[in-house]
Amino acid sequence: MAKKVASRWLREAATPEYRLTVHEMGPSKPTRKLANLLRSFRDGKAYLRGVEPISDLGIDEGELAGSLTIWSSNHGDLVALDEWLTVRGYETTGIW
Repeated sequence: MAKKVASRWLREAATPEYRLTVHEMGPSKPTRKLANLLRSFRDGKAYLRGVEPISDLGIDEGELAGSLTIWSSNHGDLVALDEWLTVRGYETTGIW
């Protein structure tokens, strides 16, 4: 009984989540400043040309030194953000 209830709750509550990791590309492309920019973008204080605002954008600087992990449930806008980062010289892992 408990397994059925838990399984049903997971199917209803779970949403897909997409991630990408941005790697630091030397002193001219620090991820720390990028993290602050992306937080401002998420909060509606900054705009990125060609990228729609992503309200559920998650940002984590702590996993690897010199890298930044970004996640969202909005695949299309995360693809646009990945393209925006690539054009500006950041190396990403792609969306997974």
